[in-house]
Amino acid sequence: MTIALIAHDAKKELMVQFCIAYCGILSRHDICATGATGKLVSDATGLKIVRYLSGAQGGDQQIAARIGCDEIDMVLFFRNPLDPKPHEPNERSILRICDAHNIPIATNIATAEVLIHGLERGDLDWRNILREQ
Repeated sequence: MTIALIAHDAKKELMVQFCIAYCGILSRHDICATGATGKLVSDATGLKIVRYLSGAQGGDQQIAARIGCDEIDMVLFFRNPLDPKPHEPNERSILRICDAHNIPIATNIATAEVLIHGLERGDLDWRNILREQ
């Protein structure tokens, strides 16, 4: 599976801590991320991460394009709903494209943990299930 990581500035440290905690699971998958988030997570965990541009420079749009091409299977997007900054990734476009392509997206740590545990158990192999129908 390919997992995309995106985090607003105020949630980057939370994303790093999450990835440290679940590094064993994440290491078995392909990971991509927006620029600063990818660098922070990679530096803290040693995970190999394909880094795109920063969110302000269009990294979130690059990830959205990969979702549109069915190249991303899950998104972990830790957002700050209380004080979003204008330069932070556009959450509506990411949410919309995930909904359009049936891509699970976690916008907070509680949902991310549910997805990561489901991934570990093998519960999230929905693409193969859809192909079999």
